[in-house]
Amino acid sequence: MDEKRGEVRLRRPDSSEQAKEFTFDSVYDDKSRQEDIYVNSVFPVVENVLIGYNGTVFAYGQTGTGKTFTIEGYDNPPDMMGVMPRSFETIFSNIQCDNPEQRQYLVRASYMELYKEDIRDLLSPNPKAKLELHEKPDTGVYVKDLIMTVVTSVQELKKIQMIGRKNRTTAETKMNDHSSRSHAIFTITIETSEPGVDGKPRIRAGKFHLVDLAGSERQSKTEAVGERLEEATKINLSLSTLCHVISSLVDSRSSFTPYRNSKLTRLLQDSLGGNTKTVMIANIGPADYNYDETLNTLRYASRAKHITNKPRINEDPKDAMIREFQNEIERLKAELAQIDRDSSVAPDMLLNQLANIGNMGGAKLSQDRLKELAEESKARAREVEARKVSIKQTTQEVATEKQKILENLRKHEEQSQKEMRDRNELKRQLGRKELQLHLHNENVEREKKRKLLEDQQMQAALEEKKIKQRRLAESLKQKKEETIALQQKFATQKEEIEVKDKILHRLWKKLQAIRTKTREMEEFFWSEREETMNRICDYNREAKLLDLIIKNFVPNEKQMEIKECAHWDDENEAYKLMLPEPNTDLKVKKEPVPEQGQVVETSSQDLRPKCENILLLELDVTKRTTEDYTGTQESSRVKNTFHNILVDNKDDFEYNAVYFFFLIH
Repeated sequence: MDEKRGEVRLRRPDSSEQAKEFTFDSVYDDKSRQEDIYVNSVFPVVENVLIGYNGTVFAYGQTGTGKTFTIEGYDNPPDMMGVMPRSFETIFSNIQCDNPEQRQYLVRASYMELYKEDIRDLLSPNPKAKLELHEKPDTGVYVKDLIMTVVTSVQELKKIQMIGRKNRTTAETKMNDHSSRSHAIFTITIETSEPGVDGKPRIRAGKFHLVDLAGSERQSKTEAVGERLEEATKINLSLSTLCHVISSLVDSRSSFTPYRNSKLTRLLQDSLGGNTKTVMIANIGPADYNYDETLNTLRYASRAKHITNKPRINEDPKDAMIREFQNEIERLKAELAQIDRDSSVAPDMLLNQLANIGNMGGAKLSQDRLKELAEESKARAREVEARKVSIKQTTQEVATEKQKILENLRKHEEQSQKEMRDRNELKRQLGRKELQLHLHNENVEREKKRKLLEDQQMQAALEEKKIKQRRLAESLKQKKEETIALQQKFATQKEEIEVKDKILHRLWKKLQAIRTKTREMEEFFWSEREETMNRICDYNREAKLLDLIIKNFVPNEKQMEIKECAHWDDENEAYKLMLPEPNTDLKVKKEPVPEQGQVVETSSQDLRPKCENILLLELDVTKRTTEDYTGTQESSRVKNTFHNILVDNKDDFEYNAVYFFFLIH
């Protein structure tokens, strides 16, 4: 890999053929950092999303090459964070550094997966439920009932990422311990509102898609069986459709792009040749065992580089929610103002009522007290006179003691008030210091984020400048090679022959490389064609089987009823049965009852067959045509002959004769 020139050279192991070269905007090897990938390739897309463009970043490649690590990464250490969490920080850093009086933001997020061509919401309480894919002429493709969560911080976005990661379908294969068995799409919608020239709010909306594609895999290497094999088949089918879409977009002679052949390509329709700024990250591995898969990945990435998108700023979208939020805020403010106006009159009325009640109660209590005092004074008149002298004596002492107590209370109250004032002053000073420190920390943090954003912007601009310079250098080099033979002058004929031999040798190498590439492309095309034909044969075989079952087991009348009830759904691209509602007013016609059934219904006896109703017939015995076995009967002449032979030659033929005898007998 040549990072400076943006080249990848691939050579078949144990082969003398020339290495294949692929050129891209940026190339990263095993020593590259996650930050470099994000700042150089993804950060410009996030910046454009904040001003109203649509952006997409998706990772493509073979299983086990690090696509999920590139998109998500690890939380700890921070250097291992992937594209997704870094984009979270960039989005909210821009929002915090912006002036809220000039521009308002609304950020929403959703997370879904495409598992075996079924769309699932990873944020739903039931993440296994299937969702439907629809399309509108004004807004494009969308997923019905997909949860969109409003977020206000990086932590909330990371929480959504964690929930989706937990609900996503993963499994273990021979090539990957944590293989993703579905395509995951994390979408962030950023809506901005700012006053226009005419004073009316100007709304923009940008969507940022982070796509983690499941890896392509071969059954011979993963040894997948059962459900894993079915998942791999669906994954390869959707990726194959994605590759066909890329090839169709690059081919100028193609008049049709098969977006509808897969839900994945329909969801990424705007990202491929539409209103989106797209970055494709092609992940490859260094293992020579996966040479063919690496070559296919580089080929499709090279093709995707030539796709031309037409991004534009999305102004005043019809589905913007920030306008609804602003209207709701204005309505709530009006209701609060009305409540304040109503509440300003109520306290004065309440105080007047309480004052009237207090005056009435006070007068009533004074009269009762006077009556009570009058009665007590009459009863205790003599006692008062008797104790008058003693009271006069103690009055002066009580007054003096009371004065002392009041003085002490006054001093204590003054001391408490002074301490309270000092404490409040200290609290105010501490609050001012804390506020100053908090504001200082916020300013420092905001300044750090602003500097970080400026550094990332400068680094991204520098990388873009390098890419442009590299492209210009390659173009100049090519033009120079084309014109050098015409401009160069030679002193001798030999020198001219040497120079032209070098040019011819270089051109011959290019011609051989082009021929090799053409041959490989033809082989790849025929292999894909064969795979497509096999798939078509499988579909035809399945269709013929279903047709055979229908013809032999479904009556013609029912077939006609089903055809009349079947209607094509353009959004889901499938037939749906629109069954007529049953008419409950009509009487159900009974089926005709045979005569035997009518007899059974009218008869009161039990006409079921019993054992005495069954005839007992004897079987006809056939005449015998065989005889019993009686064994073999040897003639007396043969026995005598063998006996004489055995007696005459007893010594010579003892064993053989016995053996022969047993055989014959």
